[in-house]
Amino acid sequence: MQFGIAIPTDSDSWKVAAHAEALGFASAWFYDTQMLSADCFVAMGAAAVKTSRIRLGTGVLVPSNRIAAVTANAFATLNKLAPGRIDFGIGTGFTARRAMGLGAVSMASMEEYIRVVQALLRRETVETEIEGEVRKIRFLNPELGLINTDDAIPLHISAYGPRGQALTARLGAGWVAFVGDEASTVGWLEGMRAAWVKAGRVPGDLMATGFALGCVLGDGELYDSARAMAQAGPRAAVLLHRAADEALSGLPNSSPVPASVAEVVAGYVEMARGFEPADARYLENHAGHLMAVKESERRFVTGALIREMTFTGTEAALTQRIANMRDAGYTEFTIQVVPGQERAIEDWARIMRRLGIGGG
Repeated sequence: MQFGIAIPTDSDSWKVAAHAEALGFASAWFYDTQMLSADCFVAMGAAAVKTSRIRLGTGVLVPSNRIAAVTANAFATLNKLAPGRIDFGIGTGFTARRAMGLGAVSMASMEEYIRVVQALLRRETVETEIEGEVRKIRFLNPELGLINTDDAIPLHISAYGPRGQALTARLGAGWVAFVGDEASTVGWLEGMRAAWVKAGRVPGDLMATGFALGCVLGDGELYDSARAMAQAGPRAAVLLHRAADEALSGLPNSSPVPASVAEVVAGYVEMARGFEPADARYLENHAGHLMAVKESERRFVTGALIREMTFTGTEAALTQRIANMRDAGYTEFTIQVVPGQERAIEDWARIMRRLGIGGG
């Protein structure tokens, strides 16, 4: 197993990536959430020239944010700055799209998008629909050396349901999932492994990355301490945001509400019914998503919710929990660095060391 970091993208996220590299983290994933954070490709470009070993990936790119040709060009450009260190992470879109009141793109459209991006990176001529018409496109002068299409750019797909996991297996891609409660952490991996084997692939070849938020607690520190609220609270609040999306907009919710926190979640949903403007309640619902706990939702982000939905606990307990993930088959544990809490990666580096991982 290796450790990575996930970054709600800032224009100077390279500083966090460089610090993580020095501590021995293997990868840095940049969020593609245009209404909430900075542009991932701009930030990755800076990180590419300020680091030398750490892998840099989109975590994850949303197909509707840019046409496939632009994405292929962006990856090939990054690949010249950091040859062989770039990862193509993609999903159907949750945070980036729900912040605009939209549901996910279709699985079929994501698969087509991947096909075009990968074909272009192989320097192939590919047919694709642009502005309602099918066109043949390709990189016209890669021999000039302005981009790098020689070094491989591995594909990683965020997939929770059977169709997405089947696509991941069919393409032989790495698999990415946000993990929280222990049951879903194991269950999603079991589903992915079954799809992988069904596709005829070798079980040991599956690259499985679990994204998480959490807080390494000190002795006697409570689950709702100021540090835990800042570092883990944003992930706990996602359960509230998802429940409100489902209740107010009918959008699907892949995160069942545990009975232990059902009353708290119901209270948040009731409050969300009064968000303004009434025709765009998603704006307030998703403000600060995965980055901060809003003052209005603070009373709903309880210690119980943080304990249930995040990787929060003592150093010893978290070491054991991540070891269990490793033993179950996860190949990377990725912890999100919350804005303003960048020094927390040093806490996670200690856990990494306890597991005998990394150099730094």
